[in-house]
Amino acid sequence: MRVETMIRTAALAAACVFGAAAAMAQGTPAPATKVGTINVRQAIVNTAEGKQASAELQSQFAPRQNELENLNKQISDLRQRLAAGERTLSEEEKARLTQQGQKLAQQLERKQTEYQEDVNGAQGEVIDRIGRKMLDVLDRYARENGYVAVFDTSSQNSPILYASSQIDVTADIVRLYDQAYPVKGAAPVARPAAKPAAAAPKPPQQ
Repeated sequence: MRVETMIRTAALAAACVFGAAAAMAQGTPAPATKVGTINVRQAIVNTAEGKQASAELQSQFAPRQNELENLNKQISDLRQRLAAGERTLSEEEKARLTQQGQKLAQQLERKQTEYQEDVNGAQGEVIDRIGRKMLDVLDRYARENGYVAVFDTSSQNSPILYASSQIDVTADIVRLYDQAYPVKGAAPVARPAAKPAAAAPKPPQQ
């Protein structure tokens, strides 16, 4: 996802703000600046497409997650058998169970690593796919509403120390994204209802 673009935009916004301050110090009226914030990761997750993708990934990786849980249970059962048979099991049986547990632990570690890598890769593809389209929506929204910069508060490199919730545009971008990229089978996004026309005045009674 083009986080670098957002960082460059943040630098541009800072330059605009400092320039406005310098102009005020010289007595020159500074042009109005409009700055907003967005939590990009939250926005991606909250879109209809993001929710659908999350459900699909959960279903896709459920069998492998169950496999990991079963391996964990087998290892736990072996440990319990070794603990319970500390005085009754033969040394040969203890060695066999210990070796079996070690093999299962190695298998679990390998499968957990592969699982996490695959999950991260699949999630990254979803974030990149939705994120690229979301940046287009955000760009259009910012230009139409006169924003000079919109900061991503979900970025670890975000320079934001404080931001009022009144300048957060996350919900607006989610709504506009769902309108631009509707998901098949999802309920249509409700648009703001038009205000009812004022009733015509009644003619005076004779």
